[in-house]
Amino acid sequence: MGVLIIVSTWTAHTTRPLEQEEQQLYDHLLNLVQTELPSQLVQRFRALFVDGVGYPDAEIARALDKVVASKLADQEFRYVLNRCCHILINRWQTRPQFQSHIPELVAVFEAAPSRHVFEISRSRSVRRLREQVKTFVESEQYLTLRRLAQVIGEAAESNASGSEPLGGLIRRYPYLYEHCLLAEGSTYEQQQTIQELKFKAQRQYELDLSQYVTYQVRRSQIARSGSLETANRVLQPIKNPTLLSDRELCGALKHYVGRSQGSCSYRDLAQRFTSHTNHIPSFGAFKDSLYQYITASVDPEYGKRQFNNQLYAQLKNTLPENNSQKLNDFLLVRTCSQLLSFLVVESPHKPEHFVFIDLVSNIGPIWATGLLLKIVLICRKVKPYLEKRFSILFSHYESSRRDAVLWLVQAMEHLNVALSTNFSTMDLALINQW
Repeated sequence: MGVLIIVSTWTAHTTRPLEQEEQQLYDHLLNLVQTELPSQLVQRFRALFVDGVGYPDAEIARALDKVVASKLADQEFRYVLNRCCHILINRWQTRPQFQSHIPELVAVFEAAPSRHVFEISRSRSVRRLREQVKTFVESEQYLTLRRLAQVIGEAAESNASGSEPLGGLIRRYPYLYEHCLLAEGSTYEQQQTIQELKFKAQRQYELDLSQYVTYQVRRSQIARSGSLETANRVLQPIKNPTLLSDRELCGALKHYVGRSQGSCSYRDLAQRFTSHTNHIPSFGAFKDSLYQYITASVDPEYGKRQFNNQLYAQLKNTLPENNSQKLNDFLLVRTCSQLLSFLVVESPHKPEHFVFIDLVSNIGPIWATGLLLKIVLICRKVKPYLEKRFSILFSHYESSRRDAVLWLVQAMEHLNVALSTNFSTMDLALINQW
């Protein structure tokens, strides 16, 4: 399924109408992307936006000069340039043979200008352009483009490359896409492109996971009736689609899908709790029940140190003025979203996450993720909020070496498994035969 490419007038970042020169740039690129090869367009981008000289269409070069000279350029130019990039990216992303040129296009802005300015009349405009491009490269808009290039590109993701930055793993986690690949001012077309990328990546991950489980179950069955050598000879190996070991993945799948909570699965517990809340008389009583629901999955030795007290205080201080009211959707969503902030991370401006690190370190990523799963299963509206919490952690550690943040890699892998198995149509009933 391809991304819908809309070639009409693009929506402006603000409510002001698009200026004529901006629209000239968009129309020019919309026309060229239909007719020229990506390699030609990458060279055009370098000449027009990076060098600032030697562009074959003088009228378009003059239009760009006017955009850069505008009083609004300091605020608006990064949005204009971002849209120019996405005109090409949206088109190329739908054609597999062109996708490799997307990282090339993004990398254009990191190279130094290759041509000197000899015309004195042009020097001021070119200097101003290069200043604006430098600002663009330091912006949130360019950061999301770089991430998008990593998602679409064929970046190496070897398990052994612990010295590589965490950011190179982004393509593995579709739940990060909407939060990490879209910046302020993103147009409807850009949002559609990212939604399509997310859908395809999630669908592929679920397919790979399902095929891997089927392979392991079949392998176990043959090994039990014959030998492991026979199983390895008869079956075509299926690669583990995660960064977890085979043993870790088997444990995670059985934990998130099977009856790991006594005689119940996570879904069973969530359904029971939701049914119970229908009879709870007040919001205050609901918070007491929620505390019991969550701590039931926490190791008692760990909980009694400080976690249970912290959790109780967090719930007690959540909207206390509503304690006597009947529970409603607003109170449920607010309580669960604030709980996720407490358990994972609050915001990009306050990225402290001591509670989450402590949870992962002490009860392990499988149980820490299970606590988060329990919350989103009783209030599915906060699933995007949980995904946003992880995007904040990802952004915070994006440039760190992978082997320095293994706890986060493990947590992101477990969340991928937990969400995919509980919020999809995958049938993993065979997992207990593995």
